[in-house]
Amino acid sequence: MSLVDITTRISACAQAHGRDPSDITLIAVSKVQPAERVEAVLTQGYRIFGENRVQEAQGRWPAFQAQFDGIDLHLIGPLQTNKARQAMEMFGTIHTVDRSKLAKTLARLAQERGDCPGLFIQVNTGEEPQKAGCLPSEADGFIAEAKAMDLPVRGLMCIPPVEEEPSLHFALLAKIAARNGLDGLSMGMSADFETAIAQGATHIRVGSAIFGERAHS
Repeated sequence: MSLVDITTRISACAQAHGRDPSDITLIAVSKVQPAERVEAVLTQGYRIFGENRVQEAQGRWPAFQAQFDGIDLHLIGPLQTNKARQAMEMFGTIHTVDRSKLAKTLARLAQERGDCPGLFIQVNTGEEPQKAGCLPSEADGFIAEAKAMDLPVRGLMCIPPVEEEPSLHFALLAKIAARNGLDGLSMGMSADFETAIAQGATHIRVGSAIFGERAHS
C-alpha cells in the first residue's frame, strides 16, 4: 500500500459517513522506520509524522528539518516527565498526556516557554494494566484538572486492546470527549482507521500501511 492509497481510502470513508476529509489528519507513523522510507514519504510532499520516543525523534528529525520545510511532528508514545522539556521543543502535538504529574510538568514548562504544543489526553479505554492512559472513570476529572492548568487540551487519544472490537472503544472515547466539550479524537491505526473515521476520528495514526512493516532493531 502507499500514501496515495491511504489518503484515497480516508477520503472515501469520510465521504461515506458524511464527513469532510479535510477534517481528518493523517499522522504517518515513522517510529523505527528506516530513514530512507521516511525520506521517500517526505519527498512525496507529506509533512505530518508520528514518533514514539523523544530520543529517537531527536536523532532522526533535525537533519530532515534542515532539508524539508513545514514538518509537523506528533508524539504518540508514552512521555516521561524528565523528557517533557525536550518533547515540547520537538513536537507540535503530544497525544499521550495521561497523569497529573506529567500535566503539571507540562504546565510549568509552558509558563516558562510562553507556549505549549497541542495536547491530547490518553484514555486507557480497555483498562489494560500494562497500557498507559487514565482510566475512563477518571477521565472527566483529569480533563478538568488539565484545563484548569490552562493546558491546550485538543482532544482524547486511545489504543484499543488488540483482541477486542475497536469500534466499542472508539465510541467510548467519542462519548467522553463530547461530554467534556472536546473535538479532537486521536484514534485508529493501520488495521482499523476506517472504523475510527466512522466513529468521528480527527487524527489517525498509520504506519505500516504507508511505510511497510516496521524494522525492529
